Amino acid sequence: MKKLQKEMVLGNFHTILTESETWRIGGFPLPDGSFHEFREPEAVVIVRNDELYVRVNPFTKSHPSVQFLDNAKHMYYSNESIKVPDDGTISFHWKMRSRPIGTHANDLYDGFVSVNLLDFTTGAALDFFAGNDQFASVYAVLPFPGVSVPETDKTRYFCIFKEEKEFKDREWNEYQITYNREADEVIFAVNGSTVRTEKNVPIKFNEFKVALGLMTEKDLSSEGSTSLHGQGIIGEWSPMKITFEE
Repeated sequence: MKKLQKEMVLGNFHTILTESETWRIGGFPLPDGSFHEFREPEAVVIVRNDELYVRVNPFTKSHPSVQFLDNAKHMYYSNESIKVPDDGTISFHWKMRSRPIGTHANDLYDGFVSVNLLDFTTGAALDFFAGNDQFASVYAVLPFPGVSVPETDKTRYFCIFKEEKEFKDREWNEYQITYNREADEVIFAVNGSTVRTEKNVPIKFNEFKVALGLMTEKDLSSEGSTSLHGQGIIGEWSPMKITFEE
């Protein structure tokens, strides 16, 4: 039987400042009624040749008690969620470039550029993080603020990172995440080569909010955030091609 395929492109970066078309600043509502924005006030944003460039130097955003709110410094969410087909695959393909500024040597999590596929109906996430000289694929179910995570008799919350160094340091690299809901399988690829396959995924993704981020991933201490020491980063993204195959 011939496979049915359709494609869409998620870009439209020239509207990035409007926050009413394709993209908006990310963040989460808090229990006290306030809203925590992932917005660095001194971020420099440039759009040219259909590509998005964002520079933050230094990072200034943090949160004293919620890890995910401390991690994301500057982040854009797609306004629309991408629905996952019940059978077949959905694949996200894009180029991304990361140039950290003043981060600690050999520490990916001191500052990186990300694409995050976030399912706010389940708390699940599929990500790629790119730093100075390594990258990580990420597979997680997280307690996002305000998100109801399905109960299970297995581990409910987890975040599994897999670090790699086989990519072009500080240059453009191609990333792809492919999800098969019926088979409960996720495939991560970089520059055309599979770097990770997750089988028997214990949760069904329903939809993906696409996020573009400048982030850290440093554990909170009893005194609060530990993520800031004057470092920054430049992140660049191409438009994303999304392919649905039945």
